[in-house]
Amino acid sequence: MEKTIKARFLDGIFKPLEKVELEEGKEVIVTIKEIPKAKEKKDAFERAAGSWKDLVDTERLIKDIYESRRIRAPEVKL
Repeated sequence: MEKTIKARFLDGIFKPLEKVELEEGKEVIVTIKEIPKAKEKKDAFERAAGSWKDLVDTERLIKDIYESRRIRAPEVKL
């Protein structure tokens, strides 16, 4: 069985935050993935701001979108 659960690390012990159905004494492999705090998520977002600058001509992109909407699809007869 493979399952991902949330747990909290307190006093050197991982404590599940949800019910885990395992036999008592069963050995498992634990993979640790830290959940970023809300401030860390915001910081990453702010660091990424502007990273696409000068890579895309937004005015041309908008023009292309509107032009493509004017193209009529060919009629399909069934």
